[in-house]
Amino acid sequence: MTKKLLLYGGGATLLLLFSFILSLSIGSSMIPINDVWSTLLGKGNEVTEAIVINVRLPRITLAILVGSALAVAGAGFQGILRNPLADPYILGVSSGASVGAAFIILFGLQSALFGKYSIPVVAFITGVLTLFVVIKIAMRNGQLQKETLILSGVIVQAFLGSFISLMVSLSDTVLNEIIFWMMGSVTMRGWEYPQMMAPYLLIGIIILLTQGRALNLFALGERQALHLGVAIERTKMTVLITSTLLTAAAVSVAGVVGFVGLIVPHLIRLVVGPDYRLIIPLSVVVGSIYVLWADTIARMALMPKEIPLGVVTALLGAPFFAYLLKKGKKGINL
Repeated sequence: MTKKLLLYGGGATLLLLFSFILSLSIGSSMIPINDVWSTLLGKGNEVTEAIVINVRLPRITLAILVGSALAVAGAGFQGILRNPLADPYILGVSSGASVGAAFIILFGLQSALFGKYSIPVVAFITGVLTLFVVIKIAMRNGQLQKETLILSGVIVQAFLGSFISLMVSLSDTVLNEIIFWMMGSVTMRGWEYPQMMAPYLLIGIIILLTQGRALNLFALGERQALHLGVAIERTKMTVLITSTLLTAAAVSVAGVVGFVGLIVPHLIRLVVGPDYRLIIPLSVVVGSIYVLWADTIARMALMPKEIPLGVVTALLGAPFFAYLLKKGKKGINL
């Protein structure tokens, strides 16, 4: 296991480094690559410094953090629900966060509550509250059943979706702002956004790394896992809450960026197998690569216009999701 982690982890880290260098070196401002790297070394002028240090670098950093959070959260959800088609948004977290963000935008409270952090803070709070509502509905005799949990998530997501539609219908002057947030983006995000998200990501990764063995045993079934010493309910709550916090943190700063948590863990599983002691740490790096490339495509494909990040991840992810469904219908073990 250690050799596999070093081999695949090292290769993924090198690919992330290459992706970082490439993404930082290109952009709509057409700054020569030499000037980009001179700026990083402290030898650039004020214009290139403003673009590279204050625009490109925080955006790339945030894309890396968002990709890691969503991919690791997806691995957690897939492991605890024993379903490779599970997604970080399956429990309605994105809808909950979107309700909070849409409310703030609709009533013009973007700086009234927590200053410029109003939208991410409120979106995070409403996303986390959604999880607790879903869990409360899904509890039966003090236990959490995965089938009931998923159904509760679908119900709550549909209910909150109606509120989002209502707020969109009521919004005239801010309609585009709400829709753009819901399509997902890391554009025009300063250094404060990566700084705000980084602690949640670090804590979430550490917690989920400690759950790798338990998630492996969950694949055998809850009864077998219990006999092998896994605290079933505690493990469920730990993984669900941690994965939801990671998802809420990502959604609060970048909007709804779909399919990352579905695709990345599944691709890793196809390459390294079903061992979550490998899937979780590799998801940290591969998720970063996936979102970083998606954001690079988003800002370069129709230059000088930008495509919302969530649109790119959906365009890449939806066909893969359809492939998984088709594969599942043929009775192939996912």
